[in-house]
Amino acid sequence: MVHSKDLPLMLFDRRAWRLHRDRAARRGGVEFLHAEVADRLLDRLEDIHRDFRAALDLGAHFGALSRTLARWSGIERVVAADSSAGFLGRLGGMRVAADPDLMPFRGGTFDLTVSVLFLHWVGDLPGALVQIRRILRPGGLFLGAMLGGSTLVELRTALIEAELIEEGGVSPRVSPAAELGDVAGLLLRTGFAMPVADAEKITVTYRDALALMHDLRGMGETNALTARRRAPLRRATLARAALVYAERFGLPDGRIPATFEILFLTGWAPEAGS
Repeated sequence: MVHSKDLPLMLFDRRAWRLHRDRAARRGGVEFLHAEVADRLLDRLEDIHRDFRAALDLGAHFGALSRTLARWSGIERVVAADSSAGFLGRLGGMRVAADPDLMPFRGGTFDLTVSVLFLHWVGDLPGALVQIRRILRPGGLFLGAMLGGSTLVELRTALIEAELIEEGGVSPRVSPAAELGDVAGLLLRTGFAMPVADAEKITVTYRDALALMHDLRGMGETNALTARRRAPLRRATLARAALVYAERFGLPDGRIPATFEILFLTGWAPEAGS
């Protein structure tokens, strides 16, 4: 029998995931998507007129969010946390190695926890949200952004069809992602007050599927599923996937679109006594 407490260790290969992020950091990486999502999350923070003295950037990546929070009015201390020593090594200030499934912070440590494109890598999202609520002080705020279920739908379609044609079967190539309706309910179930969840889509165009895959590698967003096939894509399968992608989704100018669905999560730690 599989117990729920074991699931975080089963869905993703944590070592492979950290190595992918370390590789992205070592090679200079691709930051544009994280920077864009961080800007959109900060727009939401600007609408909240409250001071937050201690802030946690959970999943700091290249530090787009941490750098801005360090200059934010009222914030006195920013802690950057990431699973990747490579990313943390590129940052200044207070840094902590942390896995989103097992956060090493005491309860009530932060007034604000923000997270950009990190929580879709947790094996147990409800458990991670409970931990985030725990480390917030009463009245503290959580703002998160994670990839949603329609992310990379074009690439997923092309890979499935290519593998079926070239190899006669399909292997897990793109991680599962949460749906908007699910995360809205999870915020409420995990004890957040005034929970809000909404979604935005960002479409990026590329020369071809290989250019998209290159960027995903540079972001540290490549396949780390435990059930993934360990061998790389065959050349024929890769070529077929690029062809299917262009035929199914190609734009008039010859480029291809890549859709990233971003789920934005907002929730408050209940005030003391509530």
